[in-house]
Amino acid sequence: MTLRILIAPAGFKESLGSDQVADCIAAGVKLVLPDAKVLKVPLVDGGEGFAKALVATTGGSLHEVEVTGPIGEPIQAHYGLLGGSGPKTVVLDMASAAGLRHVPFYGRDPLRTTTYGVGELIWAALDEAPERLLIGCGDSGTNDAGTGMAQALGVSLEDSRGRPIGRGGAELLNLKHVDMKNLDPRLEGLRIEVACNMHTLLCGAEGVARVYGPQKGASSQTVDKLDEALNHFADVVERDMGVDVRDIPGGGASGGLGAGLHVFLGAELIHYSHIVTGFQTLNEHLESTDLVITAEGTIDHKSLRGKIPSEVGKRAKQQRIPVVVIAGSIGEKADVNYEFGIDAIFGILEKPISLEQALCSTAELITRGAERLIRAVLVGRKIRP
Repeated sequence: MTLRILIAPAGFKESLGSDQVADCIAAGVKLVLPDAKVLKVPLVDGGEGFAKALVATTGGSLHEVEVTGPIGEPIQAHYGLLGGSGPKTVVLDMASAAGLRHVPFYGRDPLRTTTYGVGELIWAALDEAPERLLIGCGDSGTNDAGTGMAQALGVSLEDSRGRPIGRGGAELLNLKHVDMKNLDPRLEGLRIEVACNMHTLLCGAEGVARVYGPQKGASSQTVDKLDEALNHFADVVERDMGVDVRDIPGGGASGGLGAGLHVFLGAELIHYSHIVTGFQTLNEHLESTDLVITAEGTIDHKSLRGKIPSEVGKRAKQQRIPVVVIAGSIGEKADVNYEFGIDAIFGILEKPISLEQALCSTAELITRGAERLIRAVLVGRKIRP
Protein backbone atom coordinates (compact mmCIF):
# COMPACT_ATOMS: atom_id res chain seq x y z
CA MET A 1 0.00 0.00 0.00
CA THR A 2 1.31 3.44 -0.93
CA LEU A 3 1.99 5.51 2.15
CA ARG A 4 0.23 8.89 2.18
CA ILE A 5 2.36 11.48 3.96
CA LEU A 6 1.38 15.07 4.74
CA ILE A 7 4.36 17.36 5.40
CA ALA A 8 3.35 20.45 7.40
CA PRO A 9 6.43 22.14 8.89
CA ALA A 10 7.25 25.51 10.35
CA GLY A 11 10.35 27.31 9.19
CA PHE A 12 13.69 27.06 10.96
CA LYS A 13 14.64 30.46 12.39
CA GLU A 14 17.54 32.24 10.71
CA SER A 15 17.91 29.39 8.25
CA LEU A 16 15.10 28.02 6.06
CA GLY A 17 11.53 29.05 5.39
CA SER A 18 8.75 26.52 5.88
CA ASP A 19 8.50 25.88 2.12
CA GLN A 20 12.20 25.01 2.00
CA VAL A 21 11.89 22.78 5.07
CA ALA A 22 8.98 20.97 3.40
CA ASP A 23 11.09 20.40 0.27
CA CYS A 24 13.95 18.96 2.35
CA ILE A 25 11.65 16.59 4.25
CA ALA A 26 10.02 15.44 1.01
CA ALA A 27 13.45 14.74 -0.47
CA GLY A 28 14.37 12.59 2.54
CA VAL A 29 11.08 10.69 2.31
CA LYS A 30 11.60 9.97 -1.39
CA LEU A 31 15.07 8.54 -0.74
CA VAL A 32 13.37 5.66 1.07
CA LEU A 33 9.87 5.65 -0.43
CA PRO A 34 10.08 6.98 -4.00
CA ASP A 35 6.44 6.02 -4.63
CA ALA A 36 5.02 7.63 -1.48
CA LYS A 37 2.17 10.07 -2.01
CA VAL A 38 3.49 13.28 -0.48
CA LEU A 39 1.54 16.48 0.08
CA LYS A 40 3.49 19.54 1.22
CA VAL A 41 1.63 22.12 3.31
CA PRO A 42 4.27 24.58 4.59
CA LEU A 43 2.93 26.59 7.50
CA VAL A 44 3.75 30.02 8.86
CA ASP A 45 2.72 31.78 12.03
CA GLY A 46 3.05 35.55 12.23
CA GLY A 47 6.81 35.34 11.93
CA GLU A 48 9.30 35.24 9.09
CA GLY A 49 7.69 34.50 5.74
CA PHE A 50 4.19 35.55 6.80
CA ALA A 51 3.80 38.36 4.27
CA LYS A 52 5.45 36.44 1.44
CA ALA A 53 3.18 33.43 2.04
CA LEU A 54 -0.01 35.48 1.89
CA VAL A 55 1.17 37.42 -1.15
CA ALA A 56 1.98 34.16 -2.96
CA THR A 57 -1.39 32.65 -2.04
CA THR A 58 -3.36 35.64 -3.33
CA GLY A 59 -1.23 36.56 -6.34
CA GLY A 60 -0.28 39.90 -4.82
CA SER A 61 2.93 41.91 -4.95
CA LEU A 62 5.90 42.57 -2.64
CA HIS A 63 7.48 45.97 -2.15
CA GLU A 64 10.92 46.61 -0.61
CA VAL A 65 11.59 49.46 1.78
CA GLU A 66 14.75 50.60 3.57
CA VAL A 67 14.12 50.86 7.31
CA THR A 68 16.04 51.10 10.57
CA GLY A 69 17.04 47.62 11.69
CA PRO A 70 16.80 46.34 15.27
CA ILE A 71 20.35 47.45 16.11
CA GLY A 72 19.98 50.83 14.40
CA GLU A 73 21.55 50.06 11.03
CA PRO A 74 19.64 50.41 7.74
CA ILE A 75 18.23 47.17 6.33
CA GLN A 76 15.91 46.13 3.51
CA ALA A 77 12.42 45.10 4.64
CA HIS A 78 9.23 44.47 2.68
CA TYR A 79 5.47 44.68 2.80
CA GLY A 80 2.95 43.03 0.52
CA LEU A 81 -0.18 44.11 -1.29
CA LEU A 82 -2.63 41.19 -1.40
CA GLY A 83 -4.31 40.22 -4.65
CA GLY A 84 -7.86 39.07 -5.18
CA SER A 85 -11.17 40.66 -4.35
CA GLY A 86 -12.19 42.15 -1.03
CA PRO A 87 -10.89 45.17 0.85
CA LYS A 88 -7.51 46.51 -0.22
CA THR A 89 -5.12 44.80 2.19
CA VAL A 90 -1.49 45.45 2.97
CA VAL A 91 0.40 42.73 4.86
CA LEU A 92 3.75 42.82 6.61
CA ASP A 93 5.66 40.74 9.13
CA MET A 94 7.60 42.50 11.86
CA ALA A 95 10.44 40.01 11.39
CA SER A 96 11.20 41.64 8.05
CA ALA A 97 12.15 44.84 9.91
CA ALA A 98 13.09 43.68 13.41
CA GLY A 99 13.54 39.92 13.29
CA LEU A 100 16.20 38.03 15.20
CA ARG A 101 18.01 37.21 11.96
CA HIS A 102 18.81 40.93 11.64
CA VAL A 103 20.63 40.89 14.99
CA PRO A 104 24.18 39.49 14.76
CA PHE A 105 25.27 37.26 17.61
CA TYR A 106 27.50 39.99 19.05
CA GLY A 107 24.57 42.43 19.15
CA ARG A 108 21.93 40.28 20.80
CA ASP A 109 20.82 42.48 23.65
CA PRO A 110 17.03 43.00 23.89
CA LEU A 111 17.66 45.89 26.28
CA ARG A 112 18.85 47.84 23.23
CA THR A 113 17.15 46.42 20.12
CA THR A 114 14.23 48.38 18.67
CA THR A 115 11.04 48.04 16.63
CA TYR A 116 11.51 51.51 15.13
CA GLY A 117 11.88 49.96 11.68
CA VAL A 118 8.51 48.24 12.05
CA GLY A 119 6.92 51.66 12.43
CA GLU A 120 8.80 52.90 9.37
CA LEU A 121 7.55 49.88 7.42
CA ILE A 122 3.96 50.58 8.48
CA TRP A 123 4.43 54.25 7.55
CA ALA A 124 5.59 53.25 4.05
CA ALA A 125 2.76 50.73 3.66
CA LEU A 126 0.19 53.42 4.45
CA ASP A 127 1.11 55.09 1.15
CA GLU A 128 -0.88 52.29 -0.50
CA ALA A 129 -4.03 53.72 1.14
CA PRO A 130 -5.16 50.31 2.42
CA GLU A 131 -8.56 49.51 3.86
CA ARG A 132 -7.02 46.78 6.01
CA LEU A 133 -3.56 46.34 7.49
CA LEU A 134 -2.46 42.83 8.44
CA ILE A 135 0.65 42.54 10.63
CA GLY A 136 2.44 39.32 11.54
CA CYS A 137 4.22 39.02 14.89
CA GLY A 138 6.89 36.41 15.48
CA ASP A 139 10.62 35.63 15.24
CA SER A 140 11.50 39.00 16.76
CA GLY A 141 14.84 40.21 18.03
CA THR A 142 13.27 42.90 20.22
CA ASN A 143 11.60 43.40 23.59
CA ASP A 144 10.51 47.05 23.60
CA ALA A 145 6.69 46.60 23.70
CA GLY A 146 6.43 48.26 20.30
CA THR A 147 7.57 51.64 21.60
CA GLY A 148 10.03 52.08 18.75
CA MET A 149 7.23 51.32 16.29
CA ALA A 150 4.99 53.87 17.99
CA GLN A 151 7.66 56.59 17.94
CA ALA A 152 8.22 56.10 14.21
CA LEU A 153 4.50 56.70 13.67
CA GLY A 154 4.39 59.92 15.69
CA VAL A 155 3.56 58.81 19.24
CA SER A 156 5.42 60.89 21.83
CA LEU A 157 6.90 58.80 24.64
CA GLU A 158 8.44 61.12 27.20
CA ASP A 159 10.68 60.80 30.24
CA SER A 160 10.36 62.78 33.49
CA ARG A 161 11.84 65.89 31.82
CA GLY A 162 9.50 65.76 28.84
CA ARG A 163 12.18 64.46 26.50
CA PRO A 164 11.68 61.50 24.12
CA ILE A 165 12.88 58.23 25.60
CA GLY A 166 15.55 56.33 23.71
CA ARG A 167 15.18 53.08 21.84
CA GLY A 168 15.25 49.58 23.29
CA GLY A 169 13.68 47.57 26.08
CA ALA A 170 15.67 49.24 28.85
CA GLU A 171 14.29 52.66 27.91
CA LEU A 172 10.81 51.62 29.02
CA LEU A 173 11.99 52.22 32.58
CA ASN A 174 12.35 55.93 31.71
CA LEU A 175 8.82 56.28 30.33
CA LYS A 176 6.67 58.78 32.25
CA HIS A 177 4.08 60.02 29.76
CA VAL A 178 2.37 58.98 26.50
CA ASP A 179 1.07 61.61 24.06
CA MET A 180 -0.88 60.40 21.01
CA LYS A 181 -1.76 63.71 19.37
CA ASN A 182 0.85 63.43 16.59
CA LEU A 183 0.04 59.84 15.57
CA ASP A 184 0.00 59.48 11.77
CA PRO A 185 -3.57 60.51 10.79
CA ARG A 186 -3.69 57.87 8.04
CA LEU A 187 -4.14 55.27 10.79
CA GLU A 188 -7.44 56.75 11.95
CA GLY A 189 -10.28 54.31 11.30
CA LEU A 190 -7.99 51.79 9.60
CA ARG A 191 -8.81 48.14 10.29
CA ILE A 192 -5.64 46.60 11.73
CA GLU A 193 -5.30 42.90 12.53
CA VAL A 194 -2.30 41.21 14.10
CA ALA A 195 -1.55 37.53 13.48
CA CYS A 196 0.25 36.24 16.55
CA ASN A 197 0.63 33.52 19.15
CA MET A 198 -2.22 34.24 21.56
CA HIS A 199 -0.53 32.26 24.34
CA THR A 200 2.13 34.95 24.79
CA LEU A 201 1.57 37.47 27.59
CA LEU A 202 3.37 40.74 28.28
CA CYS A 203 4.46 40.50 31.93
CA GLY A 204 5.07 38.19 34.85
CA ALA A 205 6.23 34.61 35.27
CA GLU A 206 4.67 33.62 31.93
CA GLY A 207 5.54 36.93 30.28
CA VAL A 208 7.49 37.34 27.08
CA ALA A 209 10.77 38.41 28.72
CA ARG A 210 10.98 35.27 30.87
CA VAL A 211 9.75 32.85 28.22
CA TYR A 212 11.54 34.16 25.14
CA GLY A 213 14.14 36.66 26.39
CA PRO A 214 16.96 34.10 26.61
CA GLN A 215 16.49 33.22 22.92
CA LYS A 216 17.25 36.87 22.12
CA GLY A 217 20.45 36.97 24.13
CA ALA A 218 19.11 37.99 27.56
CA SER A 219 20.91 36.81 30.69
CA SER A 220 18.91 36.04 33.84
CA GLN A 221 19.66 39.56 35.12
CA THR A 222 18.58 41.05 31.79
CA VAL A 223 15.35 39.04 31.88
CA ASP A 224 14.54 40.52 35.31
CA LYS A 225 15.21 44.05 34.04
CA LEU A 226 13.12 43.50 30.90
CA ASP A 227 10.17 42.22 32.89
CA GLU A 228 10.44 45.18 35.26
CA ALA A 229 10.51 47.51 32.25
CA LEU A 230 7.44 45.88 30.69
CA ASN A 231 5.55 46.13 33.97
CA HIS A 232 6.45 49.82 34.19
CA PHE A 233 5.31 50.32 30.59
CA ALA A 234 1.99 48.68 31.45
CA ASP A 235 1.57 50.98 34.47
CA VAL A 236 2.13 54.15 32.42
CA VAL A 237 -0.10 52.99 29.57
CA GLU A 238 -2.92 52.12 31.95
CA ARG A 239 -2.66 55.51 33.65
CA ASP A 240 -2.40 57.62 30.48
CA MET A 241 -4.55 55.60 28.08
CA GLY A 242 -6.89 53.64 30.33
CA VAL A 243 -5.89 50.26 28.86
CA ASP A 244 -4.50 47.35 30.90
CA VAL A 245 -2.21 45.37 28.59
CA ARG A 246 -0.65 43.06 31.18
CA ASP A 247 -2.78 39.99 30.54
CA ILE A 248 -4.26 40.44 27.08
CA PRO A 249 -3.78 37.26 25.00
CA GLY A 250 -1.06 37.87 22.44
CA GLY A 251 0.15 41.03 24.17
CA GLY A 252 3.62 39.57 24.60
CA ALA A 253 3.98 38.67 20.92
CA SER A 254 7.28 39.85 19.42
CA GLY A 255 8.65 41.23 22.67
CA GLY A 256 5.44 43.04 23.53
CA LEU A 257 4.81 44.45 20.06
CA GLY A 258 1.36 42.84 20.24
CA ALA A 259 0.50 45.01 23.23
CA GLY A 260 1.97 48.08 21.54
CA LEU A 261 -0.03 47.56 18.35
CA HIS A 262 -3.18 47.08 20.39
CA VAL A 263 -2.82 50.11 22.64
CA PHE A 264 -1.23 52.59 20.21
CA LEU A 265 -2.92 51.61 16.92
CA GLY A 266 -6.11 49.95 18.15
CA ALA A 267 -5.17 46.66 16.49
CA GLU A 268 -7.09 43.44 17.02
CA LEU A 269 -4.92 40.46 18.03
CA ILE A 270 -5.86 37.19 16.29
CA HIS A 271 -4.40 33.67 16.44
CA TYR A 272 -2.29 33.15 13.33
CA SER A 273 -4.06 29.89 12.40
CA HIS A 274 -7.26 31.86 11.73
CA ILE A 275 -5.49 33.88 9.05
CA VAL A 276 -2.95 31.57 7.41
CA THR A 277 -4.62 29.54 4.66
CA GLY A 278 -2.27 26.58 5.10
CA PHE A 279 -4.17 25.45 8.18
CA GLN A 280 -7.36 25.17 6.13
CA THR A 281 -5.51 22.96 3.64
CA LEU A 282 -4.15 20.89 6.52
CA ASN A 283 -7.63 20.29 7.91
CA GLU A 284 -9.00 19.34 4.49
CA HIS A 285 -6.41 16.62 3.84
CA LEU A 286 -5.96 14.99 7.25
CA GLU A 287 -8.66 12.36 6.67
CA SER A 288 -6.80 11.02 3.62
CA THR A 289 -3.39 10.90 5.33
CA ASP A 290 -1.49 8.01 6.93
CA LEU A 291 1.28 10.05 8.56
CA VAL A 292 1.89 13.72 9.31
CA ILE A 293 5.42 15.09 9.53
CA THR A 294 5.82 18.53 11.04
CA ALA A 295 9.00 20.37 11.99
CA GLU A 296 10.43 23.26 13.95
CA GLY A 297 13.86 24.62 14.78
CA THR A 298 13.54 23.84 18.49
CA ILE A 299 10.93 21.75 20.24
CA ASP A 300 10.58 21.92 24.02
CA HIS A 301 7.90 22.52 26.65
CA LYS A 302 7.33 26.01 25.24
CA SER A 303 6.18 24.49 21.95
CA LEU A 304 2.82 23.88 23.62
CA ARG A 305 2.31 27.66 23.78
CA GLY A 306 0.67 27.85 20.38
CA LYS A 307 3.67 26.86 18.23
CA ILE A 308 3.04 25.22 14.86
CA PRO A 309 3.84 21.58 15.86
CA SER A 310 1.33 21.78 18.70
CA GLU A 311 -1.31 23.20 16.34
CA VAL A 312 -0.63 20.40 13.86
CA GLY A 313 -0.68 17.76 16.60
CA LYS A 314 -3.97 19.04 17.98
CA ARG A 315 -5.68 18.82 14.61
CA ALA A 316 -4.22 15.42 13.69
CA LYS A 317 -5.12 13.93 17.06
CA GLN A 318 -8.79 14.67 16.39
CA GLN A 319 -8.50 12.49 13.27
CA ARG A 320 -6.31 9.85 15.02
CA ILE A 321 -3.48 10.45 12.56
CA PRO A 322 0.08 9.86 13.88
CA VAL A 323 2.33 12.93 13.97
CA VAL A 324 6.12 12.98 13.98
CA VAL A 325 8.24 16.10 14.59
CA ILE A 326 11.61 16.78 12.98
CA ALA A 327 13.49 19.27 15.17
CA GLY A 328 16.69 21.19 14.79
CA SER A 329 17.21 20.68 18.51
CA ILE A 330 15.28 18.94 21.27
CA GLY A 331 15.04 21.18 24.29
CA GLU A 332 13.96 21.06 27.91
CA LYS A 333 10.93 18.89 28.75
CA ALA A 334 10.15 18.24 25.09
CA ASP A 335 8.46 14.97 26.06
CA VAL A 336 5.40 16.88 27.34
CA ASN A 337 4.44 17.23 23.68
CA TYR A 338 3.63 13.51 23.62
CA GLU A 339 0.53 14.26 25.67
CA PHE A 340 -0.82 16.67 23.06
CA GLY A 341 -0.92 14.88 19.73
CA ILE A 342 2.79 14.34 19.00
CA ASP A 343 3.81 10.68 18.70
CA ALA A 344 7.57 10.93 18.13
CA ILE A 345 10.33 13.53 17.92
CA PHE A 346 13.45 13.19 15.77
CA GLY A 347 16.43 15.54 16.09
CA ILE A 348 18.48 16.27 12.99
CA LEU A 349 21.91 16.70 14.56
CA GLU A 350 24.26 13.78 13.98
CA LYS A 351 27.19 15.01 16.07
CA PRO A 352 28.07 18.00 18.27
CA ILE A 353 28.44 21.10 16.08
CA SER A 354 28.25 24.84 16.62
CA LEU A 355 25.09 26.81 15.94
CA GLU A 356 26.83 28.54 13.05
CA GLN A 357 27.70 25.17 11.49
CA ALA A 358 24.15 23.91 11.97
CA LEU A 359 22.68 26.99 10.29
CA CYS A 360 24.95 26.48 7.29
CA SER A 361 23.97 22.83 6.79
CA THR A 362 20.32 22.83 7.87
CA ALA A 363 18.92 21.65 4.54
CA GLU A 364 21.17 18.60 4.35
CA LEU A 365 20.56 17.75 8.01
CA ILE A 366 16.78 17.92 7.58
CA THR A 367 16.87 15.70 4.50
CA ARG A 368 18.98 13.05 6.24
CA GLY A 369 16.83 13.33 9.36
CA ALA A 370 13.69 12.72 7.31
CA GLU A 371 15.31 9.69 5.71
CA ARG A 372 16.09 8.19 9.14
CA LEU A 373 12.57 8.98 10.32
CA ILE A 374 10.96 7.10 7.42
CA ARG A 375 13.26 4.11 7.92
CA ALA A 376 12.13 4.00 11.56
CA VAL A 377 8.49 4.21 10.49
CA LEU A 378 8.97 1.24 8.16
CA VAL A 379 10.54 -0.79 10.96
CA GLY A 380 7.54 0.03 13.14
CA ARG A 381 5.13 -1.18 10.47
CA LYS A 382 6.89 -4.56 10.46
CA ILE A 383 6.59 -5.01 14.22
CA ARG A 384 3.36 -6.61 15.33
CA PRO A 385 2.34 -5.81 18.94
